[in-house]
Amino acid sequence: MPSEAIEDYLKAIYKAQQAESKVSTSMLAKLMDVSPASITAMVKKLAQRNLVTYRPYHGVKLTEPGHKIALEVIRHHRLVELYLKEALGVPWDQVHKEADKWEHVLSEDLEKRIDKALGHPNFDPHGAPIPSAAGELSTKPKMTLLELTPGNSSTVVEVNDHDPEMLRYLTGLGIGLNTEVTVEQIEPFDGPLTLNVANQQHSISRLVASNIFVADNGAA
Repeated sequence: MPSEAIEDYLKAIYKAQQAESKVSTSMLAKLMDVSPASITAMVKKLAQRNLVTYRPYHGVKLTEPGHKIALEVIRHHRLVELYLKEALGVPWDQVHKEADKWEHVLSEDLEKRIDKALGHPNFDPHGAPIPSAAGELSTKPKMTLLELTPGNSSTVVEVNDHDPEMLRYLTGLGIGLNTEVTVEQIEPFDGPLTLNVANQQHSISRLVASNIFVADNGAA
């Protein structure tokens, strides 16, 4: 049974691999907010357990056993997030922190019961895919709000959940999953985006827009 620390590292490596083909120890140090020396020591430990492959200056990569554990932890996390929101009414900006605790202690029996109670869902409250028990992930065509051509509309299908304050900010603007948004204008020189949401105009930064994903309906 892997420790919580090992599970956290494997999950972080998995997420980093989704963004970059080569995951460096310095990237992991920044992602996990720990020293490079601590990262190197843990990566060597993971390699000894055949959970990652690692060569200095060539990056870190999950092995099949490491990939399987990472997906299982992510499955626990996202199922718990959805359960907290749907069954207990916890706001979407609060479920991530709670799920970080539950993901390590959730039994396989309780995981199955939660999955069944929720109707075997494919996506969490932020729109991220929930791995199936077999480790399969549902996909959907998507793009960031920044990629939506001004004058076109689309539906929000996913929002990055790393910043609770941003999620609360979006809630205040009436933006959540399945919200239809229209990009009216994108100001040049890294300027903000003007959106129309339910006939209300809002201005958001490019940073916020880069964390919002909408359905890719060919309107880019």
